[in-house]
Amino acid sequence: MAGLRDFLNKSDPLFSASNGRLTLTKGSPSVSLTELGTGAGTLQVNLHWTARQVESMARPPGNGWRGLLRPTLFKPMEMPSSGSQIVAVDLDLGCLYELADGTKGVVQPLGGLFGDLQRAPYIRLSRDDRSGAPSGEMMYIDLAKKEMFKRILIFVYIYDETPAFDRAHAVVTLFLPGGPPIEVKLDERAPQARSCAVALIENRDGNLTVRREAKYVYGFQAELDRLYGFGMQWQRGYKPVSG
Repeated sequence: MAGLRDFLNKSDPLFSASNGRLTLTKGSPSVSLTELGTGAGTLQVNLHWTARQVESMARPPGNGWRGLLRPTLFKPMEMPSSGSQIVAVDLDLGCLYELADGTKGVVQPLGGLFGDLQRAPYIRLSRDDRSGAPSGEMMYIDLAKKEMFKRILIFVYIYDETPAFDRAHAVVTLFLPGGPPIEVKLDERAPQARSCAVALIENRDGNLTVRREAKYVYGFQAELDRLYGFGMQWQRGYKPVSG
């Protein structure tokens, strides 16, 4: 592990000596998983957030935009400034993926598209946390199948009537097998953003890299798709009642 220790020296701007994590920032946005010594194993991607004091929000007409995925239908949510209260935050973790054979798809709670770790896409979302519990939401990626991956875009979106990203203390952490955790904090001010492209994992000739994106958009998955050129077709989606 000497190479890893050399990589994680205190002068490295990514490395936080206080918690032993790599924090991807605007100044240091990417890191090579190969250089970190990460080989076969399961990459665990965790989304954690907490509720906090936020401004009251007016409910949009009807039932709100539950899972609408066509960008032409998206409208930013109004954030009235009257009063404040603790409200439940419901953030969802997901990813768009493109495999080496050209297969494209999405893993997310909407539509019950939880993926599969034993067969393609070798990505599995374990659960849908709707409360910001300590364990948060976890996604698993089988790095033993890394040759099958071309790119994986990890994203987070706000489900239904919940606060903006900068009010949720959201953090996405990648737990590497045999390596240090890599975290991306979603704390930038984006008052009306509904989705955020968090990190992009790419396979470049066998070298897996992860790059901080932190791109906030006012739409949902279809807008992220357009931004990154996946070229998929989208329709209305709903969460399973049991979550």
